[in-house]
Amino acid sequence: MQLSQASAEKIIKDLGMDDMPLVAVRPAPHQVPADWFQRYRAARHRFMQSLTDSVEELAFMNLSQDEFMALVTGAAIPKNMSVRMRTPMAWGGEISPENMFMCATFPHSQNIDRFIIGQAGYDTVWLPAPAKKIYIPAHTGGGGDGGNATEDRLSQIAAQIASGRGLE
Repeated sequence: MQLSQASAEKIIKDLGMDDMPLVAVRPAPHQVPADWFQRYRAARHRFMQSLTDSVEELAFMNLSQDEFMALVTGAAIPKNMSVRMRTPMAWGGEISPENMFMCATFPHSQNIDRFIIGQAGYDTVWLPAPAKKIYIPAHTGGGGDGGNATEDRLSQIAAQIASGRGLE
């Protein structure tokens, strides 16, 4: 049975991600390059470094300064966070930062896997397509313990990093 947009949206809502946009994709098997892992690691590193423009979303993650610095320098992903491909490589998704987003491993990344795997064999599948680089469900709004101070602190750090990279 093929999912309609309405049925796909209902399933994603039942998984606690009712604000997650979906896109229809006709999966066409592609050969994954032999060097995919090295290319993925390099793209993931660039993606993590690009998160300095996502300070508002990072503030909601309630990261310590060390975790924040490790993330935006590309050194380490915080615990319980996953970098995901918007379109899987096996279906032609490019190994690039533009094809990546970050979300909580539990429950969101695991639920996204369940959602996608549940569509196996369909001619058209619905893939999550968050608007931003970091998916934080709207119902978790309210930020971390630091409130605006957390966002201000992270904004200052991000501005320093951007300045150091000549991205002012």
